Amino acid sequence: MKSINKYSRRKFLETTGISSMSVFLGSSILLSGCGSKEKAIKQVAVPVEPEVIHKISCQLYTFRKQLSEDKPGTLQKVADTGLKYVETFDFSEELSADEGTSPSNPAAMAKMLKDVGLSVSSMHSEIPVGDEGEKALRMAEAYGCKKVIWHGWPEDKRYQSLDGIKELAGIYNEANQFLKANGLEFGLHNHWWEMRLDESGGYPLQTLLEYTDNDIFLEIDTYWVKTAPRDPAEIIEKFGKRVQFMHIKDGPAPWMEDLAAQPHEPMVALGKGVQDFNAITKACGDHPKWMVIELDECATDIFEAVKESVDYLTSNNMAKV
Repeated sequence: MKSINKYSRRKFLETTGISSMSVFLGSSILLSGCGSKEKAIKQVAVPVEPEVIHKISCQLYTFRKQLSEDKPGTLQKVADTGLKYVETFDFSEELSADEGTSPSNPAAMAKMLKDVGLSVSSMHSEIPVGDEGEKALRMAEAYGCKKVIWHGWPEDKRYQSLDGIKELAGIYNEANQFLKANGLEFGLHNHWWEMRLDESGGYPLQTLLEYTDNDIFLEIDTYWVKTAPRDPAEIIEKFGKRVQFMHIKDGPAPWMEDLAAQPHEPMVALGKGVQDFNAITKACGDHPKWMVIELDECATDIFEAVKESVDYLTSNNMAKV
C-alpha cells in the first residue's frame, strides 16, 4: 500500500511536469504561470474613501420669508433640494390660526414636514424654563425630536461679566435638568459675542462652560465664530465631542463693532465665501456631527443656494443627507 502511494506521487509529479523544487517553492510558481517568460501577478491596492460620518440638515429659518407665504409649497421645495432633515425654529408667529397651529399645538407643521418626507434633526426654542419649557415639550413630541437648542438671540448683556455668565449658567442648567427629566437633551447655539476675546485672552463661551452641566451640548455657528473673528476649526477641535451640531454657512463674514445693528452681508452657497470647510471637517475628528446649513440672508435664489450647498458637502465627502 505504501509503495503504491509513493509511485502515485512520483507519477503525478512527472505527469504534471512539476519538479520537487517547484513543490518546495510553493504556489508562487503556479501564480507566475510556471514559466520564466511569465510575469508575476501584482496585487493592486484600491484606494478606499473614508466613511462619511457627518449628516446634513438645514435650519428652516433660511426659508422664513417663503414659509410665511406658502408653507406646504416651500417645504416641498426644501425636500426637492435633496435634504432629508431640517432644524425647526418657533413657527408660532408664522402659522396662522386657520392652519390649526398655535404655540400649544405644533402638530400642523409636523404633518406638513412628514407629508414631504422631511424629518427633524433638532429644534430651536426659547430657553425651556417655565411656560417655555412646557412649550418645548409639546414641540419635541410633535416633531419626534429629542434635541432642543436655545437659539441664543439677541445678545444678553450678562455675557459681559463673570457674575452675569454664572447667572446664565444657572438658568441653562435648570433648563437642562428639566429637559433631561423628560427624556430630552439641551444644547446652546452661539453668535459672535460669546466668542470675542477679552483682555485676558479668554472668551464668554469658554467661561460659561466651566459653570454649566457637562451634558449640555453645543451647536457651533461657524460663520459667527469666523465673524468674531476666530478660527471655527480651532473652536470645534477644542470642544470635541461636546459639539454635536454645527451651523454651516458661508459668505464674507465681516466684523463691525455695531454688527447687530447693521444689515448682514448676504450669505452664499457653501464653498463660495471665506470659510475653510476642509479645515472645519478635519477638526471634527472622529466625532459625528450634524452639519446644519443656514443662510440668514441670501442675494441669489435661496433654494438653488441650499441645493448647491448640499451638493458641495456630499461631493466633497464632508457629510451625507
